[in-house]
Amino acid sequence: MSNTEIPITDDLEHLLRLNMIAGIGTITYRTLIEHFGTAKKILNTTKSKLESTPGIGPKIAEKIVNASKEVDVDKEIKLAEKNNVKIVPFSSKQYPPNLNAIYDPPMILYIKGNIEKKDTIAIAIVGSRKCSYYGQAQAAKLALQLAQVGFCVVSGMARGIDTSAHTGAMNGKGRTIAVLGCGLSTVYPRENRELMEKIASQGAVISELPMNTPPNSRNFPPRNRIISGLSLGVLVIESTLMSGSLITTRWALEQGKEVFAVPGNIDSNYSKGTNKLIKEGAKLVEDINDIIEEFGPLSEALHISDNKKVEDMRSLTLNSQENRIFSLLSSTPKNIDEITLKSGIPVSNVTSILLILEVRKLVKQLSGNRFVKT
Repeated sequence: MSNTEIPITDDLEHLLRLNMIAGIGTITYRTLIEHFGTAKKILNTTKSKLESTPGIGPKIAEKIVNASKEVDVDKEIKLAEKNNVKIVPFSSKQYPPNLNAIYDPPMILYIKGNIEKKDTIAIAIVGSRKCSYYGQAQAAKLALQLAQVGFCVVSGMARGIDTSAHTGAMNGKGRTIAVLGCGLSTVYPRENRELMEKIASQGAVISELPMNTPPNSRNFPPRNRIISGLSLGVLVIESTLMSGSLITTRWALEQGKEVFAVPGNIDSNYSKGTNKLIKEGAKLVEDINDIIEEFGPLSEALHISDNKKVEDMRSLTLNSQENRIFSLLSSTPKNIDEITLKSGIPVSNVTSILLILEVRKLVKQLSGNRFVKT
């Protein structure tokens, strides 16, 4: 896949207009194409002909007929350009081949950053937004190591496990893709604005939704099919029984993808979903070899043997904030409040940085949220 700009042709404008109509998803679009042939013909069809199409009711038909007046495609294109977002149709060579192969691929992708050919070797890492320190540490560690051996890490840029997975992959000098449940002019959650820019520079942030679409609970289940669709398999790290990450595993199974899970504390609600997945047949993961050995010939290139070690996490360069916090620590335990106060860094950032330092085996967490150098 090249990373050249996508020209905005008349055909793409027609497709974009259809994609911006609420209620028209991939399945409806496919039905319309089967009956009318092109997006342009769909938009120029009469309301009565649209209503006679199976699965197209009067509400959708009316929206299509009125789309030329009510859907501002020029504004959408300008907003995409302003945010350095490419609009990539299903027919483009820049469309991800893994996603092309699923039953209901998005007809359009908005892409901030670049998706490369090597990103087809990808693992999705998902889990709960509310998670334990253990879950965050496992997500960061496994993502970092998977990135170091060549996997692209795909996730949803949510709080918790997703954020740790993206951060771990980038700390491993690897590639990562975030799939959002909102438009790309919106940062969700808001505190991940800087993370979003970093992901775009070291991979891509993508969505199938128009630019100004706000985050809404109904957007996330269909978003999850894209996360699994981009990946060879899905790894779940901490999940309650009601977590959206279990929706991602259902999509993965429907798409014929592998499902993996990290086991957790049997007394923790955060582990109920992952432990249930393992009981139902998901592969238990203790280290990344449990993942890469599932991919046959691919594992010959990626498998970590005694003669090929993952880069020592201690050797990775610290950024300025990481170095500031690391320099405050010693063999005498310090609690997180003291570290926050002395570093002058917001507590949410301090928590993430301590997690990264622990994953790199530079610090150790003790009871009572206290930390020491290792």
